[in-house]
Amino acid sequence: MTNISAHGLGGADDLPIPANLAIAGGTAALTISFAILLLAWRKARFDTPSHELLVPPPIARVLDGPALKIALRALGLLFLGFMLWPAVLGPNDLTNPVFGVAYAWLWVGLVPVSLLFGSAYRAVNPVRTLLELLDKAVGRTHGDRHSDGKSEGLRPYPPWLGYWPASLGLFAFVWLELVSPDGTDLDFVRLWFALYAAAMLVGWAVFGTTWISRADPFEVYSTLVGHLSPWNRNTAGRLVLVSPLRNLARITPEPGLVAVVAVLLGSTAYDSWSNSATWIRFVQSNTIDLTRLGTGLMLLIILVVGITFTAASMATSVDPQGTPRRELPRRLAHSIVPIIVGYMIAHYLSFLVEYGQQTLVLISDPGGTGANLFGTADLEINYWLSQNPSALATIKVLAIVTGHVLGVIAAHDRSLTLLARRHLIIGQLALLFAMVGYTFMGLYLLFGA
Repeated sequence: MTNISAHGLGGADDLPIPANLAIAGGTAALTISFAILLLAWRKARFDTPSHELLVPPPIARVLDGPALKIALRALGLLFLGFMLWPAVLGPNDLTNPVFGVAYAWLWVGLVPVSLLFGSAYRAVNPVRTLLELLDKAVGRTHGDRHSDGKSEGLRPYPPWLGYWPASLGLFAFVWLELVSPDGTDLDFVRLWFALYAAAMLVGWAVFGTTWISRADPFEVYSTLVGHLSPWNRNTAGRLVLVSPLRNLARITPEPGLVAVVAVLLGSTAYDSWSNSATWIRFVQSNTIDLTRLGTGLMLLIILVVGITFTAASMATSVDPQGTPRRELPRRLAHSIVPIIVGYMIAHYLSFLVEYGQQTLVLISDPGGTGANLFGTADLEINYWLSQNPSALATIKVLAIVTGHVLGVIAAHDRSLTLLARRHLIIGQLALLFAMVGYTFMGLYLLFGA
């Protein structure tokens, strides 16, 4: 990450057990979980619309009501308007809250908020709000309040495009955050967000607001993570509470979904590796431009994640009348989401907690003039995680192992609907090996590299 990073705290020396035992134990836990699933989980449970608890009508009326929707949209617009102040007039250094808002609150903070409330960013997305207001201005129509809120553009959104635009947007953001030497240069960050807004505007003009739900990197990211929350809707459009894994199975398997999860998982792995002593020594011993090296390495890791997952998903026999082999990766890609969440928690927890607090301090002085607009400028930052590295290291191991175990459960349940009974065990082995590899590499990069 950039030089504002704080996620490296809590390493191998801080584990209550040796790092090699933690790595071996994590991979063993994944293998044992798979064996138990084969014996005890023989019928798919998550692909049917059942076991849903209706949200009580008084609560549903509030959550679905126009007042809350308008309030959240207004909050998003107000916050965007406020952030234009430090973005335009603030100092070009790390005392500017723009960097903490973008890298800590927005990027990392989306994970816990979406886990709690579902697709939280969609509810406050100021870009979506502005474009929906433009829809009204030009007379475009939307669906009802329980629909996806789509409006028609100049042409229909092509199904083959799927989430590919979001994968490119996500790559552009993680490149800005993790690779670019200008990631903490205010002018460059302003330019990035200006190009992001322009891409959303042009796509909206052509494809309508469907473009936002498929191309906005932050909304797509939040929506995927939000499928691990208990909030969803039934077939009648009513709010229901469901188990997170059942909700996860409802991710639409569109083209580009594998690319999205590969970018999210691969970029986090790159961040770990780029902070390792091995990589630092390699960089210091070469004269190749660091930005080119970083870009190449991150692309390589993302490609490795995407290719290994695709190959593992397709490495099975399928019935001629069953799901085509080429569709298996996208149908199983939802199982990577818990792994991504585990990586994000393990990798960025201390960064979010501690730099997030620092951002709260800085945001009271958006212009760098010594102001204290919100009374937070004098807050003391709580460094409990840094001061308790053993606890932090334990949380990292648990987050990664839990994410992978949930991923194996999700993949196994979906495989029960995709694979013929005679291919059920053999057909899942390649994907299991891939996930064991992700677990090993995740723990090794955090504690061994």
